Amino acid sequence: MTVHRKITDDATAIEFDFRCKIDNQYVIIDMQQWYKPDVVHRFYTYHCLNTAFQLERLPIKSIGLTGNLLENTDSTKERKVKNFSEILPVITFVWMVDDTFGFTDDFVSFTMTPEIVLNLIKNHLLWQTKNMTQLLEQREIALQQLSNKTKRLDFLQKNKLIYAFQKNIVANSKKESNKYHKYLDWFELAEKTRNKLNQKSDFLKYAEDEIFSQLIRRISKETLTEEDFTYIENYEQFTERVNRWSRTLYKEGLDEGIEKGKEEERLIQEEKQQQEKLTIAKSLLQAGVAIEVIMNSTGLSKSEIEELQNK
Repeated sequence: MTVHRKITDDATAIEFDFRCKIDNQYVIIDMQQWYKPDVVHRFYTYHCLNTAFQLERLPIKSIGLTGNLLENTDSTKERKVKNFSEILPVITFVWMVDDTFGFTDDFVSFTMTPEIVLNLIKNHLLWQTKNMTQLLEQREIALQQLSNKTKRLDFLQKNKLIYAFQKNIVANSKKESNKYHKYLDWFELAEKTRNKLNQKSDFLKYAEDEIFSQLIRRISKETLTEEDFTYIENYEQFTERVNRWSRTLYKEGLDEGIEKGKEEERLIQEEKQQQEKLTIAKSLLQAGVAIEVIMNSTGLSKSEIEELQNK
């Protein structure tokens, strides 16, 4: 099910692969099939919008304005506002076909927690201490904030943005035979269909299964139309152009970085050599050596040596 929403007059339409409500929470499921450098910001935006879209159906509550608010103590006025307490947590699940973000895990989940929890984990000095009492005290302080449910603060922790990595799931499932056993065939089939050099023999194990055989028939060449092939070819060409452009930017950035590094290294060396010359010149001046001799020995100009002498 594809869901379209308009954000503002200036924003483009947002398209989710799937959006639904499950057990008092809204869920987005999206698949990232080809390389995009902005997937972190993109899906964080989707995640936030999934919360914002709930404003459309929020119930109305009334607030009675009396006294000084109306500058009339004898009257009461009703103000209708959205009941934001009815907003439900959001789970955004992103299936990454290619990218793993450098993780070897099957998935990684992000949620909003008090900053003190992160500070506790990152405090290297604290974890190096031999005083367990101090460590436990800091942990207790963090737990107090983490467990605070005043005004439903725990709502923040119920919101999650989850990235699942297909490559890792397939690789790890093969290592651990019982892991995702029910779904491993689906993951492996998904990987195989992306290989252009596949042979018919690669899919024999799936042909014996009723569901898989129908799926293979639907994606086989016999059932694809000329229009389908044109779409696939155009998509592949487009993807290759995007990847080629990305590789070009990467190479240019790498070359530029190397050149910049070389230039910085050259400047550092020049500064180091200059300081060494000044140190030698200072010693020679203190020893009473003539400026002309120092110039020949260090390569410094007369004005540089005279300036050093005056200092």
